Amino acid sequence: MKNKIEAMESVLQHYISGFHQYVLDTPIHLSFVSQSFCELLGLTEEELLSGEEDRYFSRVYVSDQKSYAEFLHRLSGKEQTLTLQYRIIAGDGKIHVVNDTMVSERTEQGMLVGSSILTDVTVLKAEDPFLDHMNTASYGILRYTCEKYPKVTYINDYMLDILRFPKIKNGEMDTLELYKENIYLMIPMEERVRFSRFLDRVYQSDKPMVGGMTVLRCDGVKTRLFGWISRCVNSRGMEEFQCVCIDSSERYYEKRSKEINRYLTVLSGVYHTLSVYDFSNETVQYFYGDASDLSRQLENIPMQMETATEKWICDSVIKEDQDRVRDYFERYFQERRIGEETESAQINYRIYDLDGTVKIYTGIFLKIDAFVDLFCSRCIPDESEVSMLRNENDSLKNLVMNFSDGIAAFEIKGGYVTPLYVSDNLCSFFGYTKEEWLLLMKQKTLIEDFVSRSGIAYEEFQKIFRNGEAEFPYYDLKQKKERRIRAVCSDKKSNLFSKYIMLYNIAEEASEQPQTLSGKKVYIRTFGYFDVFVDGAPIAFRSQKAKELFALLVDRKGGFVSSEEAIGFLWEDEPLSSVVFARYRKIALRLKNILEEYDISDIIEVSDGKRRLIVERAGCDLYDYLSGKEEYATLFKGSYLMNYSWGEVTLGELTSELRVNIADGIS
Repeated sequence: MKNKIEAMESVLQHYISGFHQYVLDTPIHLSFVSQSFCELLGLTEEELLSGEEDRYFSRVYVSDQKSYAEFLHRLSGKEQTLTLQYRIIAGDGKIHVVNDTMVSERTEQGMLVGSSILTDVTVLKAEDPFLDHMNTASYGILRYTCEKYPKVTYINDYMLDILRFPKIKNGEMDTLELYKENIYLMIPMEERVRFSRFLDRVYQSDKPMVGGMTVLRCDGVKTRLFGWISRCVNSRGMEEFQCVCIDSSERYYEKRSKEINRYLTVLSGVYHTLSVYDFSNETVQYFYGDASDLSRQLENIPMQMETATEKWICDSVIKEDQDRVRDYFERYFQERRIGEETESAQINYRIYDLDGTVKIYTGIFLKIDAFVDLFCSRCIPDESEVSMLRNENDSLKNLVMNFSDGIAAFEIKGGYVTPLYVSDNLCSFFGYTKEEWLLLMKQKTLIEDFVSRSGIAYEEFQKIFRNGEAEFPYYDLKQKKERRIRAVCSDKKSNLFSKYIMLYNIAEEASEQPQTLSGKKVYIRTFGYFDVFVDGAPIAFRSQKAKELFALLVDRKGGFVSSEEAIGFLWEDEPLSSVVFARYRKIALRLKNILEEYDISDIIEVSDGKRRLIVERAGCDLYDYLSGKEEYATLFKGSYLMNYSWGEVTLGELTSELRVNIADGIS
């Protein structure tokens, strides 16, 4: 019997590769190590065994420690057999790749014990001909997991050279291992949403996709890659993305520079100022600037995009127009960064010329490529004001139609009115048919004659000019019900513009709209672009993140949102940290301040750091639509929270419900 026991111990010590045992009850620690296990690690039994801590854990490669800890945690939960492949660092500093198969079972005393066998597969990994071919290839190869935050599983030497990863020195951090844990560290912030959507398309289509994109090198410099990405299955049967690419920076930037110069040459004869907005580097560069001293001083010098734009607005645009111009640029920047393909609208504004006089300018963004736009502006001669106003109304028409089912706009000048636009269901308000309205657009009509068919007294109509807005009742022939019209007069204090009027329908229940404790009426628009209105006027959010936080609370439909959840949406590509939490608290404070400024802070409830919208105190097109009432059935037209990519989840639900309703209607 003694010889038999000794033989068994010899087998465990020398013949079963890397045999060792764990006590899996807290604290988890090694209880036995074989001679073969010690030889593999180059350590002694005394250096490995401890009843208070797991000394082997420190020998596991840093980036593999998380998966190894999860491996032990799962084994400590119940009796089972699991296998994990990871890397260990031997006493001499060499790295070994091992397969660890551990069996957990309870002893007669009730203790949970894990018996493990290690197999060194380092040589097999090194001799893999496929990996050896990829490592010597003259193109970059990158493989990474299909998770929300993909982890790099393989990167070849050519790709390491492209991304400028430094050689590891003793005592220094392994930068590559840090980047491997989250591939988004290689992607510039402005490209991350686009990259995520690209991966989603590759995954859903299950076909290779070709394209180019900007990546962030380890030294912080951006470079351009061109190649293809496909979804594949690795040797362990797990899905991965595989990217094969080349460095196309030199060719790309040379081609882009030529294209920009070609546009500048052509457009310089038409526009007074041309500004090159580079969204890949977040810079702006002014050319041919003759509109103000500022443009000439800064010509050909790349500057930080938002800072330079804000300085130009403050120094050049007259004060009355600054907020409108600022909103125009902020909206455009936001749409551009999230990859929205929207038609660029014109913006008209007034600036101080070199001689101190005020001149009217019109500007528009022209898209050059995926990252570069030109903002082109020119002075409008006095005789072009009418045409300018028509263009402005065309742009405003598209925006206002996002939140209204009816709109009209017309120009008022010298006691005459010239109609510009009207939707079908508002023609009846004025007493005209669509055909009659089209004829009126080609001529000027006395105001008294124009409003005579509407049944509104001319004196009542004049209130629009005095107060800037007014409301009128009318009978909607199409819906056969009494409705109300709101009229807004633009630029009522300025003599430089002709006045123009915009009218749109307001909800029948406007008088019954929910109110805050202060008596304010809050209406939230989610279909199309997100905006919040207090007593009919939009909130001018100074912080876009504070606005996004408010949108998130609206999307939750009255449910509480924790700090962790909110951070996951507002900064989806950043891990939780004390820095991000501090940033979130600052955003939450800004939201509180802006709501207090508009005297509606009571629509948000805060409890133990969680926030929710008190839906009973605000009107919302989403909530109206979900109520199922017939009068709100047409509110949703296919777009939802276009400002924010995370709104696509709710958009999918709304779209599915819309399809069901349509199908039910057909059947």
